Amino acid sequence: MKDVSVVLVHGAWADGSSWERVITALKAENVKVVAAPLPLTSLADDVAALNRSLDRTGGPIILAGHAYAGAVIALARPERVKALVYVTALAPDEGEKVVDVFYRLEPHPQAPKLAPDADGLIWLPDGAFETAFAQNASVEDRAVLAAVQRPISLNCITVPVGRPLWKDVPSWFLVAGDDRMIVPETQRYMAARMKATTKSHAVDHTPSVTAPTVVVDVIREAIGSVTGG
Repeated sequence: MKDVSVVLVHGAWADGSSWERVITALKAENVKVVAAPLPLTSLADDVAALNRSLDRTGGPIILAGHAYAGAVIALARPERVKALVYVTALAPDEGEKVVDVFYRLEPHPQAPKLAPDADGLIWLPDGAFETAFAQNASVEDRAVLAAVQRPISLNCITVPVGRPLWKDVPSWFLVAGDDRMIVPETQRYMAARMKATTKSHAVDHTPSVTAPTVVVDVIREAIGSVTGG
């Protein structure tokens, strides 16, 4: 595993701290790991930011993206990317927008109502971390998630994407059966058309916080496919 770098990419309303338990678990196995910061200002900006993080790593790369970041990791520079891991993530196909797959089906009854503010930024409303984003998290973890939340721009989710890497690179998909943000049936639909190796678990939308062992297991499998381990 020592020659592979794992780059973790946060989604909307989050930052790299959402990967804390995944990072520490991978580091305990001597895996090189980086949490890439995204500005969440536009899809192009986010892809550029991810590519800058890739430039800071060496050797083959496993990219893992949560939620919105599924669209971002699929547009990264492909040269050293050997596997993709989708953690209850969005995977628009070429020509689709993130919003197309996010709203493909009726939202969960407890999903938050989302609307941009005057600056074109979407924030999670009060209470959404408890009811939908991470309903299985502790009170303390939800407090941190809410305090560090970062808004996502409409420019991230309303532009068509290019040819996604998952058409050419092996992919894994963690389907979250208790997800109230991205409908599980939509996750299964995306995973199937990606021909991803699919793992389904009864976890919420943010398993990197609430079920990190499940996330690490999927990443570990992707690493093994690259290293032959």
